[in-house]
Amino acid sequence: MDFRFDFAVDENENSEADGDFLLLYSPNHKQESREKSRETAGPAADCSPKLAAAEHRDEAASKKNLCVKAAKEHSIPEDLNKVLENKVMETVLDLSHVKLSVVEMTCSGDTDSEGIVSKSVSSHSDLIPGVYEGGLKIWECTFDLMDYFSEAGVEFTNKTVLDLGCGAGLLGIVALQGDAARVHFQDYNSTVIDEITLPNVVANCTGEGRRVGRGEDTKASQPPSKRPRKAQGSPDVLSRCRFFSGEWSQVSQLLLNSSQPCSKYDVILTSETIYNPDYYSALHDTLAQLLERNGRVYLASKVHYFGVGGGIYLFEKFIEEKNVFRTSVVKTIDQGLQRCIMEIAFKNSS
Repeated sequence: MDFRFDFAVDENENSEADGDFLLLYSPNHKQESREKSRETAGPAADCSPKLAAAEHRDEAASKKNLCVKAAKEHSIPEDLNKVLENKVMETVLDLSHVKLSVVEMTCSGDTDSEGIVSKSVSSHSDLIPGVYEGGLKIWECTFDLMDYFSEAGVEFTNKTVLDLGCGAGLLGIVALQGDAARVHFQDYNSTVIDEITLPNVVANCTGEGRRVGRGEDTKASQPPSKRPRKAQGSPDVLSRCRFFSGEWSQVSQLLLNSSQPCSKYDVILTSETIYNPDYYSALHDTLAQLLERNGRVYLASKVHYFGVGGGIYLFEKFIEEKNVFRTSVVKTIDQGLQRCIMEIAFKNSS
């Protein structure tokens, strides 16, 4: 079992005295032990008061120099084996995903043109504002949202779906399993799309254990864990997928101003993207521009992100002030740090 410890340590602070604590993540988790076995609590969720204040000051200073990250679409290589080359796969909830610790060890040079892997590792940070926004990790609320899809019977059949801030892309892959007509994946970092999202989609759509496809059996056996995969067979599902990187407003403009404009989305999925209040305006505008008139947004979040100040109720208040959407907290998870699932729709929608 592979555990990762993800936290920043200030050598001048006594973390024990400040009450720091960690949540661990293991891909081979079970329902009854998820809170103990998941990778981390979320972006900047668990930190001491003094460390949180220092991180907040550092973020405030960094924001002054932030640049808007241009958007681009990532093509799907013809040779899908190259996508999975040198990748080690694990499984979680019967989905294949790239082993993230191996990506950290092997991703460098041209494969990490943004330098986010080395920067994240060297700084012991899960977030570097305007540089790296957490896509190298699978955050806890992703699993909360996946559980909610099953519990609430959320339908993806023939829907157009956007996995916003996708990271590993597990939410979008679940939508593909649910027979979505189209699924688009977006992450801030191009390295995340190329080295994590796209390989995960390919691994779940092709080869042995392929179980994502329109009209196909979704009960294929679980693929071998922690072994390289080869893409085999016809990747029909990939024709329903597109991949984008860049800042939200830039991706929106790329989609809306394309020579082949994209129709709006019936469903937008997003997890742990409201940790920073400075991003709320861009996120709100993106949802308003890309959501179909009668569409739904499903958003998973911590109630509060210590150190960065965001959270579900602050975002809910922001939404109310804009007076464009109506919101409803449809599920609350009380184990560990309190978390919520929010449904968002246009005020005049059916």
